[in-house]
Formats: sequence, C-alpha cells, structure tokens
Amino acid sequence: MVEDRGKEVVVDIQSVEDWLCHAQELVPVAVDKAREVKGFPGRWKMIISKLEQIPSRLSDLSSHPCFSKNSLCKEQLQAVSKTLKEAIELAGLCMGENYGGKLRMQSDLDALSGKLDLNLRDCGLLIKTGVLGEATLPLAVASSSTEPEAAIHSNTRELLARLQIGHLEAKHRALDTLAEVMKEDEKAVLAVLGRSNIAALVQLLTATSPRIREKTVTVICSLAESGSCENWLVSEGLLPPLIRLVESGSTLGKEKATISLQRLSMSAETARAIVGHGGIRPLIEICRTGDSVSQAAAACTLKNISAVPEVRQNLAEEGIVKVMINLLDCGILLGSKEYASECLQNLTASNDNLKRAVISEGGIRSLLVYLDGPLPQESAVGALRNLVSSVSTEMLISYGFLPRLIHVLKSGSLGAQQAAASAICRVCTSAEMKKLVGEAGCIPLLIKLLEAKSNSAREVSAQAISSLVSLSQNRRVVKRDDKSVPNLVQLLDPIPQNTAKKYAVASLASLASTKKCKKLMISYGAIGYLKKLTEMDIPGSKKLLERLERGKLRSLFSKK
Repeated sequence: MVEDRGKEVVVDIQSVEDWLCHAQELVPVAVDKAREVKGFPGRWKMIISKLEQIPSRLSDLSSHPCFSKNSLCKEQLQAVSKTLKEAIELAGLCMGENYGGKLRMQSDLDALSGKLDLNLRDCGLLIKTGVLGEATLPLAVASSSTEPEAAIHSNTRELLARLQIGHLEAKHRALDTLAEVMKEDEKAVLAVLGRSNIAALVQLLTATSPRIREKTVTVICSLAESGSCENWLVSEGLLPPLIRLVESGSTLGKEKATISLQRLSMSAETARAIVGHGGIRPLIEICRTGDSVSQAAAACTLKNISAVPEVRQNLAEEGIVKVMINLLDCGILLGSKEYASECLQNLTASNDNLKRAVISEGGIRSLLVYLDGPLPQESAVGALRNLVSSVSTEMLISYGFLPRLIHVLKSGSLGAQQAAASAICRVCTSAEMKKLVGEAGCIPLLIKLLEAKSNSAREVSAQAISSLVSLSQNRRVVKRDDKSVPNLVQLLDPIPQNTAKKYAVASLASLASTKKCKKLMISYGAIGYLKKLTEMDIPGSKKLLERLERGKLRSLFSKK
C-alpha cells in the first residue's frame, strides 16, 4: 500500500500476518478504554459489544487457507485496525471530556458504530460468500503471472469481490474499474461472475448515492445485453430497483435501466414480472417524454410485453394504444416506429376491444402511412390484417388500402407479402371487395407468391386465390396467367408439410370449367395428386378428380 502524506510517500511493507497481529493487539486496548468511559453509556455499551466480536472474526479470517495470499485480507485488516484506533482516540476524548460539543461526539460515536458494523459484516462476507477463495492472488502477483488468462481472471475476481466489501467510496472505484474492464474484455468478467456478485450489484442499485446507482446500472446493462446471466439478475430481485430507476433516475440511469429491461423482457416470464412490479406506466412515460435511445428501448420493451396475451389488457388500461400510434406517427428513431408497429400487431391479434381502440384512435391511417416509409413492413401489414375485418370497405378504400397492399406484394419482404395475402383473405368477404381486389391487380402477384419457399406464404396465397376466383371476372384473370395452373397443381402435393392442398383444390375446381385449364391440370400431373388426396379425404378432391378423368376419357375417345 502506498500513501501520500504531503510530499512524503510511505510504502506499506508489512505483511498480512503483521497486520493481523496489529489488529489483535489493538482490540483489548480499545475494549479497556471503552469500558473506562463514563459519558454516553448507551452508545459505548453498543460499541463495546461490537468490539468484543472482532477477535472471533479475525480468527475465522486468519484460519482460511487463502488468508496470506489474498490482498483483500490485508486491506480488511487495515480497515479494522483503523477503526480500532479511532475507537481508542474517541474513548480518550470522552474520558477527558475534551470534545467539541455533545452533539458532535454523539455523531462521531454513531459513525464509529457504523464502521464497526461494516468491518464485522465484511469479515463475515469474506468467509461466508466464498469471496476469499475466489480472489486468491494479490493484484501485483496476478499481473506478473506467467499465465495471462489466469492473471486476468484473478484480477477480475478480486474486482468483483470489492463490490461486496468496504465502504461506498471503495465500491465507486470498483464499479469504475469494472466498467472499463467490461469494455475491454467482457468475456473475462462473465467467465468468473458468480451469483453473489450479481446480488451485490442489485443491492448497489438501491444505494442512496445517485452516482453509484448510475454506475451500477451501467454495469448491469452490459451484463443484461450479454445474454448470459438473465436468470440470476431477475432471481436476485433486479426488476423493482430497475423499474424505479426508469421512473426517477438520471437521464443516463433511465436509459441504461430501460435498455436492461428491453433485453430481459424477451422472456415471457420476465415480461409478466415487469407488469407485476408496476413497470408499464414508467415505460409508457419514457415513450412519451424520453430521449431517442430511451424511447426506442421502452417501445421495444412494451412490444416484448405485448407478446404475452394475458397482460395486453393491463397495457391497454395504461393507455398504450394511443402512445404506440403516436410513436408510429412521430417516433424520434426509426426503431421506435418499428417497435410500435410490432406492438400494435400483438395487441390486435385476438382482442376485439383492443382492435376497436386502435381503429378509434386512427391506427389504420397511421399504419398505412407507415407502409410508405423505408422500414420493414411485415408487422404493420400484420396489424392491418388483424383490423380489416372490423372496418367498412368504404373506409379502407378512402385510406388507400389496396394500392399500399399492391406495393407490399410487389416489393415487400416474404413475411410482409404473406401478411398482405392474409389481409386479402380477411377483407374479401363480399363480392364488391373481391371485385375491387381483382381490379387493383392483386391476382398476378398472388399467383407469383404461390412459388414462395415458405409453406405458410403459399398457403395464404392459395387461400386468397380460392376466395377471389368465386367471382367470374377474377377467374378470367387467373386463367389468363400462364403460371396459375402449374403453380396450383404443384400445391396438390400430398406431403404433410404442404398446408395449401385444400385451397389449391378449391381454386382448380373453379378453373376446371374450361377445356384448356383441364388439359393443363392433367398435363402437370393433377390426376396422380388428386388420387392420393381423395384417399386423404381432402374436401373437393374426389369431385375434381372425376371431372378431370371424364375429360381425359373424352379426349381419348375423340382422338380415336
């Protein structure tokens, strides 16, 4: 240890055994002096009871196998010795009644009692929590170790141990160093991180110092984003103090706490727990008033929570619908808009009340405007798919629903195209709407989607076509497309993975009224497929098979 005393530098060359002897010698002196004091009897009685516990703690500490190898032991003995000296000095002042006022001495004695509590607690922690065994090399020795990885791990263990012992200022320094280490080599920290270290960090989140809470949540945010200790973080009681920081922390504290919740809320169980601990309201407030990064993190957290069906009503009661639509319109970051879109898709998945709320707050218009932007469209189209059956045809037309759907089918991702096809299925409940969809030019795009690699995309496309071809003018459009019959016949494949079979049968049955289409179906192998589908009792397959076989028979006779 090196201490600065003015211009003089004093280097501590005493061993840990020397410091142990020194502390052991000071204890009886301090106890005897304390017993001689006549003033402040209640306070001194408490101090004496704590002084008398020190020998057994020192004995436990010195009997540990790692005692002489651990720099933490030496530092702990130095701290105990310093407190004992202070007790002796205060006892002398009290006996001579040489102190600057009664209130000041009472305050000094209370501070001494607190330091003794800290010394006793830290000695116990070194033994009970395994910290002593984890930090087995002094920093200087570890740094010169011939095994670099072992040295790094040893240094990191000691650093983590310092989060659990010592006064607040020491923990400040440990947090600063830990944050730097995690920036440089996060894996080194994660490799030696223990549950007790997590518990110590969570405890520091409740410290009275705003600065230490801010430093702590910065470290916790890194741990949460690493994805390697979520269960420990949650089980050690992280959520309540984290939510309080979102509610009333500094700007940086709110940001780091919200990002931590974003990562942790990916688990449905944790998402429910966030709701249970009152996390919805502060997250919604961040969406309303937070800076760009915090707003995006809060929106993503709420999106994750909205994926849990049973808490959606809780979200609605806190006003999430209006907030998400507002984010969709004017979120600071593009990510906020995307998360808002995904959240609205989740909220409208099955709850009719939430669907009505989104519609009444102007959600359909906002979702359609979102489709004009550069962001991923899948969630927005998915939300629209959930809503279209609850609004009138006139409203959809006035909002420009079909042109935007065409745009998605032409240039959207496969997921967005699938959602668009599903929206068409839901909206085509009347002849009028089927006519409008056909006239808008959706059919060729749906036929092309029948070739998608995704089974579900092929299924919704076939379902949409089977609905549209019930209208004669739409059937004509399908017949004119050279790819329609070949693509639909391919979807007669009886394999279990092919979920579009029944829709392909229905579509082909509507097209089989013309000789040309029947010949095409036969030439592409529809009869072989239909025989297998008939055995599987797929609706309509037997009737279509009979029509094609009669056509094939007539064709044979006509050739003769």
